[in-house]
Amino acid sequence: MDCVDEIIPSIRKRFEMVKKQGEDSFVQLESFEQINWIPEGETNSVAILVKHLAGNMRSRWTNFLTEDGEKPDRERDSEFDLATKFDKEQLWSLWNQGWGYLWAALDELTSSDLCKTVTIRGKPLSVLDALLRQLAHYANHVGQITLLCRILVGDNWKSPTIPRKK
Repeated sequence: MDCVDEIIPSIRKRFEMVKKQGEDSFVQLESFEQINWIPEGETNSVAILVKHLAGNMRSRWTNFLTEDGEKPDRERDSEFDLATKFDKEQLWSLWNQGWGYLWAALDELTSSDLCKTVTIRGKPLSVLDALLRQLAHYANHVGQITLLCRILVGDNWKSPTIPRKK
């Protein structure tokens, strides 16, 4: 297998790791209050972050190769509405919907697509750059989710990554 043929599977594996870290974090939340807890001011709750990720994923990955990644019907600012409240079932549903858009787009890509040009917010990017951009974006927000969950779970926390001193 040519090294180039490993790029999409490798990126997919990294996305899967980010997804698993998020799931292993918020599965530990036990209450509606924890899912929707806002530490202060305009900080995001786990629910808000999941809503934003799902909205971003729908927008970016629907018709990925043929349409701008910022869809005209997306209302990004509403994804950060502090009044957003979800229960655990709704959280999982949104989470899985969002990742479903990504998996569908990745399943259609081939190594020959990597140097094609796509647009996000009118800015041209190579497919490879767009993939890496989104991987970094999702990892950032999942890191936020992990930290919020860690704070909320306290002493009962089970690290989704390698725990200290292990």
